[in-house]
Amino acid sequence: MTTSVPSGVAGAVDDAATAPSETGFDARLYGRFPTKGRRPKGELDDLKKVWETPTGWQAFSAVNNNFIGFLFIVTALGFFVAAGILSLVMRVQLASPLADVVPQEIYNQLFTMHGSVMMFLFAVPAVEAIAVLLLPQMIGARDLPFPRLSAYSYWAYLIGGVVFFCSIFFSLAPSGGWFMYPPLSSGVYAKGINADFWLLGIGFIEISAIAGAIELIVGVLRTRAPGMTMAKMPIYAWAVLIFGVMIILAFPAMIMVTFLLELERAFNWPLFDALRGGDPLLYQHLFWFFGHPDVYIIFIPASAMVSAMIVTVAQKPLVGHEIVVLALIATGFISFGVWAHHMFTVGLPGLSAGYFSAASMAVAIPAGAQVFAWIATLASGKVQRNVPSLFLVGGILIFVMGGLTGVMVGMVAFDGQAHDTYFVVAHFHYVLIGSMVFPLFAGFYYWTPMINGRELSERAGRWVFWLNFVGVHVCFLPMHLSGLMGMPRRVDTYLPGRAMEVPNLISTVGAFIIAAGVLLFLVDAVRVYGRKGNVGGDARNVYKGGTLEWLATGNYGLRSIPVVNHLEPLWADARLRQDVEAGRYFLPGTATGARETLITSSSRAEPQYVQIMPGPSWWPLLAALFTAGFFLLLTVKALTLSAICGVLTIVCVMRWVWGNDRHIPQKQVDAGAGILLPTYVTGPQSHGWWAAVLLVIVLGMIFLMSVFSYLYLFGAHPDWWRVEAPRGALVPGLLLLGASAGLAYAARPWMARRKRGSGVSAAMMTLSMVCLVAALAVDVLDWWTAGLRGDASGQGATIFAMLAWHGTIVAAVVLSAVYYLARWMRGLAPPPANKTLEALRILFMFAAFEGAAGLLLPRVLPWGGV
Repeated sequence: MTTSVPSGVAGAVDDAATAPSETGFDARLYGRFPTKGRRPKGELDDLKKVWETPTGWQAFSAVNNNFIGFLFIVTALGFFVAAGILSLVMRVQLASPLADVVPQEIYNQLFTMHGSVMMFLFAVPAVEAIAVLLLPQMIGARDLPFPRLSAYSYWAYLIGGVVFFCSIFFSLAPSGGWFMYPPLSSGVYAKGINADFWLLGIGFIEISAIAGAIELIVGVLRTRAPGMTMAKMPIYAWAVLIFGVMIILAFPAMIMVTFLLELERAFNWPLFDALRGGDPLLYQHLFWFFGHPDVYIIFIPASAMVSAMIVTVAQKPLVGHEIVVLALIATGFISFGVWAHHMFTVGLPGLSAGYFSAASMAVAIPAGAQVFAWIATLASGKVQRNVPSLFLVGGILIFVMGGLTGVMVGMVAFDGQAHDTYFVVAHFHYVLIGSMVFPLFAGFYYWTPMINGRELSERAGRWVFWLNFVGVHVCFLPMHLSGLMGMPRRVDTYLPGRAMEVPNLISTVGAFIIAAGVLLFLVDAVRVYGRKGNVGGDARNVYKGGTLEWLATGNYGLRSIPVVNHLEPLWADARLRQDVEAGRYFLPGTATGARETLITSSSRAEPQYVQIMPGPSWWPLLAALFTAGFFLLLTVKALTLSAICGVLTIVCVMRWVWGNDRHIPQKQVDAGAGILLPTYVTGPQSHGWWAAVLLVIVLGMIFLMSVFSYLYLFGAHPDWWRVEAPRGALVPGLLLLGASAGLAYAARPWMARRKRGSGVSAAMMTLSMVCLVAALAVDVLDWWTAGLRGDASGQGATIFAMLAWHGTIVAAVVLSAVYYLARWMRGLAPPPANKTLEALRILFMFAAFEGAAGLLLPRVLPWGGV
């Protein structure tokens, strides 16, 4: 007997079958699982064949999360080693006073690249990479919902990162610090293209991070196993969700600040030039609005890894699970109100400094709650003594020490003494190593049996731990002393006879002790991953973990997707592995002959539909290559070649997504136990709709950063607002933008209600695009005829920067309209609705609202002239 579930309706997992449904799914249907009897012969073979990873050169077209996630982790670890080597050269230079190991300019490039690589190419990508690999298995999904986006994110990160790092070998690396403050990074003091490499390279890498974040958020909210409600979601999945949300809120500030600095360097727009109405402090505000949450973007998923591993190490559920979840949320929230504690010495008003000082201390409260939860779990459980437990306990100790010095530098008076000294260097290395690097090593030892079927050496692992643990303290503990003695950061030498020789020599020895520990780990990792183990099933669960990732058996993750009703499902049901591997739950095979996963509702995880997943493709790799070419050629001012690469990027992306929105003959399929689910839905039930909304949030945050820039410069330098705002474009501009939004909004209902609605909707989207272009042209022409110029003042620079950004969005709208017209002409935009139209409507309406805001703001403020 089969039970049909209405289109877009799904099934949720809860202990009580009578609990209110989120979507209309009858929870009593869960009683059919696990199913009885044997599955059809060959079903498992078909599943393996569909999810098989290409071999040889074809492997570069692979998109599944196991393959991409592993490459992601290996690449991030490679950048970690590369940045570590740079730090060893710096430490040799500082081992004795007046050393001449490297010239001053090269030393400046070394510390700039060390910080940039560690923060942008290792720390955030590493935790994102682990999420790509682990998250689908942990929440019972076949894969992440946009596997080709994951592949593009990785290849963009790899190509951009390698080119960026290699700039140091050609004396093209930046030398202004990993934060690149102006005016040192402006065209006056940083001539050449070194700073441009940093700006465009980092912007490119940020795009990769945001793409991955959107993928992970949708993955957590929409691909969880049936019954895995928010209350039963693993702590790590919570952390990945918060991590993704923080990226899409914080990274836009970094995109905008690099965009503004590149505009200043390329067109002489005085955005950060105080002599012409700009302000270098604007850069610091934007940078640290990204920079400080970035620390917690790194910390939150790493701390959740600690929580997940401590549960297994102690063989006891996490003490205060709900409190830890709330602590993660609170950490993410408070982190956005702390950015200016990096700016205590720039002359902040007393009230502002007091607020940010209090917020800096407040963020320690949720972090402390997690630490106490870990200690309580370890104290009340039966702790396994192994390498993961060593790294976990050692990481907690180091992190607490770093947190204590964090409270110290959060005090305005103390920060005034310690700012820009080696005390701060010691502080943030203790924090980052304790909160991220040690948990990462613990994770390598903990999850390697699941990934590869073989264990890393326990004996070598203890040496790795003690070398790193001792090395951290030997290297960074003396830096507190040298910092308090007055040794500034970012200097390539120091004078003898000032009692700094011994602390610096000890720190250099400690750095090489850490290097020895990392080298030993790499040797062991190459030994283990050099060949794949053949241990399977429960034997891979070496540490007796209780979460779903230990059921993964291949590229497809779990053989069948179980109904989950416990935080530690393997501990709650001793037969779960046997039933899952026998195919007795959802999607035991491939119902459509293609790759599939189950899409569930966001809150109660009720099955809604079966997503048809895209398979291997070369287009994400090619799109990443041409995107890299576009940015890099733009850096060296090869504008024609850059434009060609830009066009090829657009072609590759369009070809990549061309086949994603497709209807298949099976409108419904048996998802297991006779439960029929649709294969195609639109609107808020579709995972693509969620991705479109998240993209618009990212674009909205970038625009808000441009608005902040305008308001900040107007408030700081109102005397430079010398051109009276023209208001001739207000009425025609707003009418055009209103028409654009209205046409885009009406396109879907028109398609749904008319027999020929498909063609009319395509025409409406085209007209919407034309209205947007016309409104932008009217706005730009109005300011130009009023005499405003971007290089004349901060007023002109910020207004034209907003228009330039809005022009980028309008260009995307134009390309999207062309793409949709092409699909309609090929008969790929059928009524009553399709996912492509749904996503583009959201983008078009956002562009209209953004245009209206950009049109009004500089004409309303200042009001009544200047």
